[in-house]
Amino acid sequence: MFSLATIATIASCIFLFGIFYAIVVNVQYTVREAETSVAVTVFFDDGISDERIMEIGEEINKRPEVSEVVFVSADEAWNSFKEDYLGEYADGYEGDNPLEGSENYEIYMNDVSKQHSLVAYLETVDGIREINRSDATANILTNINNIISLVSIAIIAILFAVSLFLISTTVAMGISVRREEISIMKLIGATDFVVRSPFVIEGILIGIIGAAIPLVAVYFIYTQAVDYAMNQFNVLSDILKFLSVQEIFSKLIPIALILGVGLGFLGSIITVRRHLRV
Repeated sequence: MFSLATIATIASCIFLFGIFYAIVVNVQYTVREAETSVAVTVFFDDGISDERIMEIGEEINKRPEVSEVVFVSADEAWNSFKEDYLGEYADGYEGDNPLEGSENYEIYMNDVSKQHSLVAYLETVDGIREINRSDATANILTNINNIISLVSIAIIAILFAVSLFLISTTVAMGISVRREEISIMKLIGATDFVVRSPFVIEGILIGIIGAAIPLVAVYFIYTQAVDYAMNQFNVLSDILKFLSVQEIFSKLIPIALILGVGLGFLGSIITVRRHLRV
């Protein structure tokens, strides 16, 4: 009964971990997608040569925090501005480009938290006259990532401690119930390894079963939740980004099994050494 209760509790803990993991990785995925749209834009000095512009682009592209550098010509900038803001009123500017000389580089980063170091470098580059960036957006995304990391560590630590305690309790109860049998085994010459092995194996099996059950539950819940969200909130499809169930479970399955086996093994070993005098 204690073993069944422990399996149920470990399954509950890993189930909560699985749900939490799915939420966290999807939030992180959404944040990463948002980070890819955050760009630092640099404009060049008047009269700068095309060769120097190319050199600047090559220098920027070598930076470790840079994922992509996109050159936007003055004509491209004007066409984009007309389409977004002027529409049919742009006909009055036929043959004229008010944004002449506004060619620029849009610099996208692989880690928005490093925007400050990138801007500090750009300020030293000869030929750049202006740097546009969004400090507020970068700070918000960086803070979200930090909060997610801290909350994840705290919740994982709590679930780990609870599961370890329950397995230890189960093994300790098993030892107290079988103490007479253990004494008989020792009297007939059983080694310490032979006496300890059943308890360690029991703890590992409890961990494996406790990990397998919630994985099945999380799989069905996640697929149903994603389908529901995409059908009910399809107008937010550009904002709501979900990882596929294959991407989630390619990492969740080994993590859950390692947690289950690790908790079972550690809980058994610690308890056996503490309570079993062999």
